[in-house]
Amino acid sequence: MSAGWVVAIVLAIGALAYFFAAQRARVQRDGTDRSKEVAHSLPTYHGWLAFIFATVPALLVFLVVSSISAGLLDSRIRSEVTAHIADPAAASLSIGIVRNASNALTQLDLSGANVPTSYAALRDMATSAGISLAESGEDYMVPLAAGVNADAGVHKLIGQGLTLLLALAGAAFAYSRIRLRLRARNQVERVVLWSLLAASTVAVLTTVGIILSMLGETIHFFSDVNPLTFFFGTVWDPRFAAAGSSGSEGQFGLIPLLMGTLYIALVSMLFAVPVGLMAAVYMGEYASNRVRSTVKPLLELLAGIPTIVYGIFAVVTLGPFFRDLSAALAGGFSFIQAQSVFTAGIVMGVMLIPVVSSLSDDVITAVPRAMRDGSLALGATRSETIRKVILPAALPGIVGALLLTASRAIGETMIVVLAAGVAARINFNPFEAMTTITVKIVNQLTGDLEFNSPQTLVAFALGLTLFTLTLGMNVYALYIVRKYREQYE
Repeated sequence: MSAGWVVAIVLAIGALAYFFAAQRARVQRDGTDRSKEVAHSLPTYHGWLAFIFATVPALLVFLVVSSISAGLLDSRIRSEVTAHIADPAAASLSIGIVRNASNALTQLDLSGANVPTSYAALRDMATSAGISLAESGEDYMVPLAAGVNADAGVHKLIGQGLTLLLALAGAAFAYSRIRLRLRARNQVERVVLWSLLAASTVAVLTTVGIILSMLGETIHFFSDVNPLTFFFGTVWDPRFAAAGSSGSEGQFGLIPLLMGTLYIALVSMLFAVPVGLMAAVYMGEYASNRVRSTVKPLLELLAGIPTIVYGIFAVVTLGPFFRDLSAALAGGFSFIQAQSVFTAGIVMGVMLIPVVSSLSDDVITAVPRAMRDGSLALGATRSETIRKVILPAALPGIVGALLLTASRAIGETMIVVLAAGVAARINFNPFEAMTTITVKIVNQLTGDLEFNSPQTLVAFALGLTLFTLTLGMNVYALYIVRKYREQYE
């Protein structure tokens, strides 16, 4: 029985518990002299309490047992593989082969005496069934994979049995506790409160998890590469080491990537912010309701276009157009390359216009109407009211919109790959090619690689640097927002 069926059965048990518990609470309420005893909670709350007792503990146990089972199976594979292979890189590759062999045995429905004795025989059977396996497997991997599948089956039966028993026990326990004065509503609301608290901590835990996942590998990278060389280096040339080597050949200078990231983001912001902000002012202050209801959805359609489409537009249409235009203006000499900071910035700016305009429009329309009317009543024109009253009052929200826009510009990848190229160099000419941190993260992690050399671990250092950069932008934006909020509130 699959995990989906287990969850479905648990939810069905919870639904039945809800129905019978609510029905019993309703019978008790209707059959009681209300002058002597009044029900504390509605029957619905008794039903939800029974549903919670039947589903929540059971699903938590199922999740915990599944996690423990996965850890035990992974530990067994690692221990037996490392007993045969001492080299960490080769052992990591063999662990992947064992896992693929385990999946192949499951798909082929082979167990016990039906399991082949050699890896070659298993590979031939898998190939005939349309399942691909690695060529370089060894015979000891087959019985290991079969043993792992057998253990997984036992763990699965234990987990499913405990889950279903706990669901039935929880439903029976909740049904037996139904009383007129049972504070079912309070208990249900307490569970909802804890659920909301858990949901609110997801963002914090996600951020912590991202930091921890990158921090360990970043420390590993800096154990091989001097941090000063990374943060202040002006040459990016990782030069991947030969297979099986863990040397730190190459140069890992961050400055060219950081400069390209900020340069392209600056060009895109210089294009997107004026256009988007003026569009927001027009829609919020000048456009009629009919025009606004038509123009705003059309403008926001730009945000739904995939970034790869913008990149294709840049490399096929806009880049060659700028190149040919510069050649025509300079008498045959093309001073704008097809792949350049300027091209990437303009295309990215077009992509960011909906972000700026939509968020800024929401902020501008949220300014109290009394401020507009008061300014106009004092004799100010509409443009003066916008410049001296509405925009200053909406400035904290506009700063937040610009921050979100800048963060997206810094994190963009596909447009930069196609429109700006992959050349990591220090260059102040916006009409030539450069690249960004995100592009090099993708490059360093592309391919069948192992995280055991500086050439791949540098991606985590780049990611942590990018995270720190955006965090600094957030802190500065909060400072600006608080400063002006104190002034206008």
